[in-house]
Amino acid sequence: MIVKPKIRGFICTTAHPVGCERHIEEQINYVKKNPSIKNGPKKVLVIGASTGYGLASRIVAAFGCRASTMGVYFEQPAENKRTATAGWYNAQAFQKFSKKEGLYFKDFNGDAFSDTIKQQVIDAIRQDWGKVDLIIYSVAAPRRLHPKTGQVSKSTLKPIGPPYTNKSIDFMNDQIISITLQSATPDDVQQTIDVMGGEDWAMWMNALEESGLLADGVMAIAYSYIGPEVTTPVYRNGTIGAAKEHLETTARQLNDHLQKTFKGHAYISVNKALVTQSSSAIPFIPLYFTILMKVMKEKGLHEDCIQQMYRLFAQRIYSGGPVVVDAEGRIRVDDFEMREDVQREVNQLWEKVSNENVFKVADVEGYHKDFLKLFGFGIPGVDYEADVET
Repeated sequence: MIVKPKIRGFICTTAHPVGCERHIEEQINYVKKNPSIKNGPKKVLVIGASTGYGLASRIVAAFGCRASTMGVYFEQPAENKRTATAGWYNAQAFQKFSKKEGLYFKDFNGDAFSDTIKQQVIDAIRQDWGKVDLIIYSVAAPRRLHPKTGQVSKSTLKPIGPPYTNKSIDFMNDQIISITLQSATPDDVQQTIDVMGGEDWAMWMNALEESGLLADGVMAIAYSYIGPEVTTPVYRNGTIGAAKEHLETTARQLNDHLQKTFKGHAYISVNKALVTQSSSAIPFIPLYFTILMKVMKEKGLHEDCIQQMYRLFAQRIYSGGPVVVDAEGRIRVDDFEMREDVQREVNQLWEKVSNENVFKVADVEGYHKDFLKLFGFGIPGVDYEADVET
């Protein structure tokens, strides 16, 4: 079939298999053009491995460190006239290029929150590896079925405190709009923590340890975001922020335990704002992205997912020296984004952005391009008029 993008709200309901494959190849080529990462991990489990930072981490581990990788994700194959999800095509492409280079890979498509998937991964690690030396936790899910209680929790995007109003952008017509988010209830906060906090990460680590699968010096990393003042009321001071606080508390607890037991570490890596499927759903954030992209591109500081993850591996966690962290024990690869000069310019542009000047003060075109690229569209060299096997 001929596959075209079909956009509904903040999601694209189609994905292009050839475009997704080419996008993966671009990321692999970027990693291979850079120096290989010495002293990198050898056996890497990525939980949330089919899109965004999780996928980029797996690519860097495999093609930058020559590591064996296992990936866990929840994606849908093609059915009738419906294409597969972008993550499905991404995973297929990763497998293809890994196989071509003789790299070990194994994939698990299912609910990462479930005991069933955890057990499948444990059995595979025990049989094929014996131990795992790096666990990346990068799960972005809107809901979670708790494996012990059977309770379903759903995450929400709400401020904790009074309702919050600010400007945002409607990408269906590229218009600046005003959005008000109503206050979170205590239940909203708890459910968001249940989905996006650190409980499941801790469950994975406990299950791996109880099965005797954690190597000496093991490292575990989960991803977070802090962001600027303008997004603080809905992000760090909102329901998502409460979940991130829980995730960061979990990291400190895991770090203490891993240091004592395995001479290992658990870290939070705070990454920069990027166009991802999950971030596109957060009000106010996409407008901030478009302004940030413009400022960072003009300063030569812009990085995409694969550039961020290569820098995390090569210059932070496997640099050969001690891992540099902030006062809260977090690794910061959002350092370019949070530079004082960058944030000052972003704030100035945020104040003046309007429907009349939005294309001048914000990189709206770049946002659309990056968004479509997530689903395999707009990739140079791909014939989008050609019939493709979905």
